[in-house]
Amino acid sequence: MRSATREMQEEYERIRKRAKEDPGTAGDQGEENWATLLRNWLPPTFQIVTKGRILGVNGIASPQVDVIVLRPEYPQKLLDKKLYLADGVLAAFECKITLIADHIATFVENSVTLRQCSSPRFGTLYRELHSPFIYGLLAHSHSWRGEKSTPLANIDKNLLYQDFKSVTHPREMPDLLCVADLASWNSFKLAFSDSIISQLNISLGGMLDTASLVKTGYLPYSGSTINTHEYFTPIGAMLTHLMKKIAWEYPGLRSLASYFQELNLPGNSDGSNIQRNWILDDIVSDRVKERVKAGMFQHPQEWGEWCNMY
Repeated sequence: MRSATREMQEEYERIRKRAKEDPGTAGDQGEENWATLLRNWLPPTFQIVTKGRILGVNGIASPQVDVIVLRPEYPQKLLDKKLYLADGVLAAFECKITLIADHIATFVENSVTLRQCSSPRFGTLYRELHSPFIYGLLAHSHSWRGEKSTPLANIDKNLLYQDFKSVTHPREMPDLLCVADLASWNSFKLAFSDSIISQLNISLGGMLDTASLVKTGYLPYSGSTINTHEYFTPIGAMLTHLMKKIAWEYPGLRSLASYFQELNLPGNSDGSNIQRNWILDDIVSDRVKERVKAGMFQHPQEWGEWCNMY
């Protein structure tokens, strides 16, 4: 992972020197850097393509995305069509050379649009809170380079602001954001039953609404905490979270995803308080609502679709 990080930094310096002469080529080179990284670390059966749109069964086509990870079963005949069937997509990414605030705004807006390519799913807590494919933003570096700049806080703030502005349901959230030389952000979704809320209210003096809720947000991993392993890298964190998220949809990756988590995320995240509360009744079906209210959860390590945390 350190080697991958060094290579990405070298590519950033090389691309940046010529970016003003030909921004289009610079962008293409950046996308290919990330596509190569994914090809090197994801299973070879996953097909990874660049520049295409995602086509839903309802006929809706997404805006163009830069890198797309396809299921192994994806038909070879359709690989060069640049319109990729939504049910054959495992992950899609925007790629940027140097991240700025406007990129985050567009990223979150596009996440909402992309989710329209897949119909909402019903029946379990996992299915109702998640889109079938992962959507992320990958950047070589960032623009906040001033002496007093706070890039981590800036990205935290922009992610949460744009989430409140554009996201109307947890399944519309983007999943991952990685800046190779700074940090990686991972989305989370956590459900609370009535009994847990009651217990928390006792300890917090009645500060919470008594209704069951779902808490969502984005956890940053930057290697700045004392719990972080010496070999931690943002790219390693991103790949680990990507594997875990893909593994919910593609069970064959689960053992490797768990192994990666032990190696690359031995500590905690930076713990920033980037979160949002949703009233359960507003976002899930009646069947799921009743099970959550009753506290009928499985342990997260079981990969069950009735876990309370993802």
